[in-house]
Amino acid sequence: MEDQNRIGVGLISVGWMGRLHSRAYLATKQFFPELPRHPELVIAADPDDAGRHHAEDALGYKETATDYRKVLENPDVDVVSICSPNFLHHEIALATIEAGKHFWIEKPMGRSARESREIAQGAEAAGLITSVGFNYRHAPAVAEARRLIRSGALGKVTNVQIRLLTGYASDPTQVFTWRYEQARAGSGVLGDVLSHGFDLAQFLVGRITSLNAVTETFIKDRPLPAGNSSNSFDMGQASDVTREVENEDYTAMLARFEGGAIGMFESTRVAIGPHAEYIIEVYGTEGSLRWNFERMNQLEVATDRSGYRTIMTPPSYGEFGRFQPGPGPGIGFNDLKTIEAALFLRSVAEGKQIGPSAADGWSASELVDASLRSADSTTWVDIPQVTGSTTYDA
Repeated sequence: MEDQNRIGVGLISVGWMGRLHSRAYLATKQFFPELPRHPELVIAADPDDAGRHHAEDALGYKETATDYRKVLENPDVDVVSICSPNFLHHEIALATIEAGKHFWIEKPMGRSARESREIAQGAEAAGLITSVGFNYRHAPAVAEARRLIRSGALGKVTNVQIRLLTGYASDPTQVFTWRYEQARAGSGVLGDVLSHGFDLAQFLVGRITSLNAVTETFIKDRPLPAGNSSNSFDMGQASDVTREVENEDYTAMLARFEGGAIGMFESTRVAIGPHAEYIIEVYGTEGSLRWNFERMNQLEVATDRSGYRTIMTPPSYGEFGRFQPGPGPGIGFNDLKTIEAALFLRSVAEGKQIGPSAADGWSASELVDASLRSADSTTWVDIPQVTGSTTYDA
C-alpha cells in the first residue's frame, strides 16, 4: 500500500546540482520536520556511470537508469528534479509535464523566452506545482530585506542597483564547452548569472517594465578540449584549435520598475577578483539596504541619516532559526537549497504554489531576451508581462 506520508523523488542528471538537490531533499526531514510529506529518493537517471554509482551508493537512490524517461515512467515518482544542461531543459520539462509529474528545474529554465513560456504554460495547464532554482531569494537576509521593502520601512523605492560579478570564465585558456555555444546554452552571463539578479529585483521591488542594455564578449574565442569533455566548467587540457565564443561575457543596463523606481544592473563572468559578488542595493525615500552574497549572513540597513548599521542575521530572519540558534555561525549555499526543497515539497503536499515558479522562470527569461534585443537595437525595450502563478507579489 502506498505511503501517504512520502513524496517519491526522481532525479535527472547526477552532476553537481543534481547531487545538491538530492542532499537538500534529504535535509528537509531534519530542518523542516513539520512538512506533511517527506521525500524518498526513488530513481536517478544519468548516462554517466560514475553519476549513477554516486546516486545509488552515496545518495541512496533505490535504482538508477541511463535514460531519463525511466524516471518519468516510474509510478513511485511524484516529483522530478531536472538538473540537466540548459539545452535539455525544454525537452525534459515538456516530457515531465506530459507525464503529469511536479518538477523542480534549474535556471535558466529555457534557452529562450519561447522555451520558458512553453514550459510555464504547459505546467499551468496541467495543474502542476513547479520550482525554479532561484536559490538566492531564500537567504534569510534577503527575506528580511523583502519584508522591510514591502512594509514601507524604506519609504517609496526610488532606485535599485544589482551587480552579479563572477570570474568562473575569466581564464582565456579555459576550454570551450556548451556554455559558450548559443544553440546549447542560449545566452551567456545573462541567463546563467543575471537571471538570478532579475528574479531578486522583482522578488524584492516588483515587476520590471522596460530596459536598455549593452552586452560584450571580452574573451572572443577559446581552445577546444584535447579530448571529450561534458564538464561545463572544464579546466582540462586544451588543444591548439580554438572556437569562437557565441554568447556574452558581460552586460549592463538601465531599467524601469512598475512602481516608478529606476534600476541599474551589471553582470560579468570574466571578472578577476570577485568569485560570487552578488550585490543588491535598494534605496527609498526613508532609508536603504545592501546585501552581498559573499557576506550572505549580513544585512546593511539605514533607516535614518546616521548611516548604515550591519546586522548579523538573527533567528527571526527568514528560515535562519531552523539552522542556527543565534547570529554569528551563519548558513551557506547548500542551506538555501534545503529551504528551496522544503518550499517545493510543501507546495506539492498542500497543492498550491509557494516557492519560485515556472512562471517566475519565464519572467526572468523575458528579461534576458529583452536585454539581448535591446543590446542589438541599442534602444529601450518593453518587457512582456507573463501569465500564471508568479510568486513576486505573494
